Amino acid sequence: MNVLIVNNLGAGLRDGAIFDFMRTLSTDGDQIVIRNTDGTTPIESFLEDRDSYDLVVAAGGDGTVSTVLYALRNTGIPVLPFPAGTGNLLATNLDQPDEPFALAKMVRMPYRLNFDLGELSYEDNGSPITKGFVMIAGAGYDASIMESSERLKETLGPMAYVAAALGNPNPTVARFTLTLDNKVVQSEGIAVLVLNFAKVYPDISITHANDARDGLLEIVVIKTHNTVELLPAFIAAFLDRAGGFPGRTNALEMYTSKSIHVETDPPLRIQYDGEPTGTTTPFTARILPHAATLVLTEAEYTRTLDA
Repeated sequence: MNVLIVNNLGAGLRDGAIFDFMRTLSTDGDQIVIRNTDGTTPIESFLEDRDSYDLVVAAGGDGTVSTVLYALRNTGIPVLPFPAGTGNLLATNLDQPDEPFALAKMVRMPYRLNFDLGELSYEDNGSPITKGFVMIAGAGYDASIMESSERLKETLGPMAYVAAALGNPNPTVARFTLTLDNKVVQSEGIAVLVLNFAKVYPDISITHANDARDGLLEIVVIKTHNTVELLPAFIAAFLDRAGGFPGRTNALEMYTSKSIHVETDPPLRIQYDGEPTGTTTPFTARILPHAATLVLTEAEYTRTLDA
C-alpha cells in the first residue's frame, strides 16, 4: 500500500501521535510518505502526485482536512482524517477514534463512503479566492471567535473557543441578505452559518437532522443580539441528543439550499472550518455533492448507510 501523510506541524495537539500511527501501519512492501508543513508550504503542493497513492492521511485540524479533501475532490482517493487539531469536529461527526493504533487499523479495512463538500468563494483585496470546507463556513460571531481563539489555542487547547466566546458577549448585529438558490431572504442577527456536517460536540448538533450526503447545505442564521440569548438554543440542542427535541427556539432560523450568496450590513468577518480568512462579507458557498471520499469505521459505515 502506498500512503501519503500530510502533517500539519502547527496543529493543536503536537504530541507526535502521527509517528506512532506510521509505525503501527507499516508492513512489508508498504511505502509511507510523510510531508510536513508549519503553514509555510501550501498543502496543495503536497498533492500534485496524488495519483501515486492509494490513500491520503490528513493529520491536523478541520482546516487541514478540508484543504486536503478539496484538493482531492472528485478523485475518489480516500482520505483518513487524523485528528491532531484543537477541535477536530469532523472526527467527532464521524464518531472516529483518536488513538493512533485504532486509526491505523481503519486504513486496512474496506469502509469508504463519499460525502458532500462545501466550496466557499470570496474576495481578498479584489482578488477572487476559493476554498473548500467540510464542516462549517460562516460570517459574524463564529468568525470572531475563531480569530480571537488563535492566540489562545497553545495555552488553553479546546477551551480557547470558550474563552473567545466569553470575551465577546455583545457581538456585532447585522442585517443579512441571503440568496438561497433563487430565493432571497432578509434577516438580522449576529452570524450566518453554512453547514455540511452539523455536530459540534459528541451527540450535540446545531441542526436537527443533518445529512452530509444529501447534496444540500444547511443555513443557520443566529438571530440573537448577545450570547446570553443563545443559551436556550444550546440547551435545546443538548436535550435533542436522542432526537426527541427538534426545536431550536426562535434564536435560530434555518434553511436548506444548494448554494448561497451572503451580503451583510455592516460587513462581517468570514471563516471556514475554523480558519479565519482575514476578510469580510460578501461570500458565496455551494455544495459539491459526494465530492469527498472518507475512510470510516465499520460502525459508522453501517450507521450512515442505514440512516
